Amino acid sequence: MTTFDKREEGFEKRFALDEETRFKALARRNKKLGLWAADKLGLAGDAAADYAKQVIEADLQEAGDEDVFRKIRADFDAKKVDISDHQIRRTMDELLAQAAEEVKSQG
Repeated sequence: MTTFDKREEGFEKRFALDEETRFKALARRNKKLGLWAADKLGLAGDAAADYAKQVIEADLQEAGDEDVFRKIRADFDAKKVDISDHQIRRTMDELLAQAAEEVKSQG
């Protein structure tokens, strides 16, 4: 194996690890986001946990965060929860940063 081949293999492994870390961080963020939104919707206990699962599942509909945002926005609108789009997106960003740090610290 040449140095170039080893280097390429290293980049491929790093990319796979980065993608796995990102997937774990997004899943963790979505759970935290679901619990945050559940609280705003007045849900607690098993109902809050079930709602968090729904948010995680919503993220599987399409690439990116819009599917998750749309679910929460629609649920907030249906229950007349007065939280702006900006606040939802800011919370999404903050929780993603928090989740990424947690995933990295777990090694």
